[in-house]
Amino acid sequence: MNAVKTSMLAVILAALISGCTSTPPDTFELSAPANVAVTGATRAQILIPEPTAIKTLDNDKIVVKTAPYAIEYLGKSQWSDRLPRMVQLRMLQAFENTGRIGAVGVPGQGLAIDYQLVMEIRRFEIDASGAPVARVDMSVKALNDRNGSVKRTKIFSVAVPVSGSGNAAYVAALNQAFDQITAQIVTWTLTLI
Repeated sequence: MNAVKTSMLAVILAALISGCTSTPPDTFELSAPANVAVTGATRAQILIPEPTAIKTLDNDKIVVKTAPYAIEYLGKSQWSDRLPRMVQLRMLQAFENTGRIGAVGVPGQGLAIDYQLVMEIRRFEIDASGAPVARVDMSVKALNDRNGSVKRTKIFSVAVPVSGSGNAAYVAALNQAFDQITAQIVTWTLTLI
């Protein structure tokens, strides 16, 4: 009996030690565009709820599409937060960085909301089925918060070739694609409202 307990204890101890010595994954962030060239301006106050996304994207893993219906996650890498939360906060920062909006916030900040930007993240991935390309697709609805009507809906799509190799190059391409799509969404919104 003691031999069994000792053996079990050795297995548990080995698992704990191996868990402590494993290398943590590299952690990456997205940046918000600092200089979006916009011509429009508004005094409106905009609410940016957290975007919706399928479970594949609604986590901190970085998606790599290896075939039309097959995905994997980028090895030894992760986002610094859940992807929808990062997109929400970076989008907010992009609007603020323009200096051309009355106010922008997230739920719970107590703004007197004029419009909501209801977003869905449709793609946020490295397409590795051929030459690697970062692809970001987002659907955006400009919702008039005063009467509940959708002013306009638009689907934004950006593809950026990956230059270089390795995880940092993949994330840099995703960040560049996100930067471009964010600038397009900010410009569209400020022109629209």
